[in-house]
Amino acid sequence: MTVVMSMSWAGVSPEQYDTVRETVGWEEVAPAGAEAHVAWFDAQGLHVIDVWESEEAFHTFFAQRLAPAIEKAGIEGAPDTDFNPLYRRFIAPGVTGAA
Repeated sequence: MTVVMSMSWAGVSPEQYDTVRETVGWEEVAPAGAEAHVAWFDAQGLHVIDVWESEEAFHTFFAQRLAPAIEKAGIEGAPDTDFNPLYRRFIAPGVTGAA
């Protein structure tokens, strides 16, 4: 079942996020089961919304690729993460790639 994963991780900086992104290389080699990723920051830290083909696909990616990069970047603590079934998705025509 396709799911929406929402994550908030207090204290994570844009620099730490970029270190993890560069280490994992998810834009160059997309994780199996990943469909969309959006990230932003506010005064509390990092926020992410992802769409995955299943919760299991995210957990596999986390264990195999993401967790080692998080440790390497020195990120501490754990995120607040929630999964919900995807009801509907829309991606505007012409929107592709990373930004």
